[in-house]
Amino acid sequence: MYKNILVTGGSGMVGKYLKNILPQATYMSSKDCDLKDSKQVDEYWGDMKPEVVIHLGAKVGGILENLTSPADFYNENTLINTNVLIMSKKHNVNRFTGILSTCMYPDVVDNYPMTENDVHLGPPSEANFSYGFTKRSLLVGIEAYNKQYGTEYNYLIPCNLYGEYDHFDNPNQCHFITALIRKIIDSENEGRDEITLFGTGEPLRQFMYAGDLARTIKLVIENDITESFNVATPEENNIKDMAEITLKALNKNMNVVFDTDKPDGQYRKTVSCEKMLNSIGDFKFTKLEDGVKKVYNEVIKEYGK
Repeated sequence: MYKNILVTGGSGMVGKYLKNILPQATYMSSKDCDLKDSKQVDEYWGDMKPEVVIHLGAKVGGILENLTSPADFYNENTLINTNVLIMSKKHNVNRFTGILSTCMYPDVVDNYPMTENDVHLGPPSEANFSYGFTKRSLLVGIEAYNKQYGTEYNYLIPCNLYGEYDHFDNPNQCHFITALIRKIIDSENEGRDEITLFGTGEPLRQFMYAGDLARTIKLVIENDITESFNVATPEENNIKDMAEITLKALNKNMNVVFDTDKPDGQYRKTVSCEKMLNSIGDFKFTKLEDGVKKVYNEVIKEYGK
């Protein structure tokens, strides 16, 4: 097992789950090092001398923020990814695992679920265009380093995540299920029996508990797996059904209204988990209903009735 493991974005949702099960790693946040500043990254890597880098750090946001600030997503994530890759090579990092996103997959393909070979079949969705391309660019960078320098860097491509450590207080940054639960609690607190969601409710998504991604990362590092693959639950639900599943799991009776003037985002980005299961073996995903209850209980602590 490696001794010096560095996790960028260590204060984020996945980083916090990973810290619970991989406590020996160093969890770096933007307070420790600005990944957009190459000098700071060089100094931090030089001081720590990591053997392994798990790269979670990124500028993230919801659909509206992605649509209104695409240049910010492009600039910041391009700088972050470039600096982290360059300095990992310079300081002789043995293992590098970049965490990407299914947002980088094409907006539309002929066949679903998409496999890892489908990434370059078309441009990402307009809803996450800049963010998606920077994740795709990191994939290209990892493969380029492996080809030119003989490194064994790899990447994981998770589907839509949710979990207790999400940004409960910031609707522009939190993930869909967290935002949905906040809406349910807010409606209850205001004496309403209705929640309003963006779009038509028709887009299809794979929702995975963020702790499952953390467990996968741990397995990859501990077993020295160098394969790159999607990390996704085989289940797929549309947004409307997801709202009903969440309400039922929480024993809530509310009407769901859709604001069709707001964007849907990408209609479908379903990916295959076949390569994942072939690489790490049998894996038990957290049941959607169980994960939803965990998030609800955490949100209640912060914003409960």
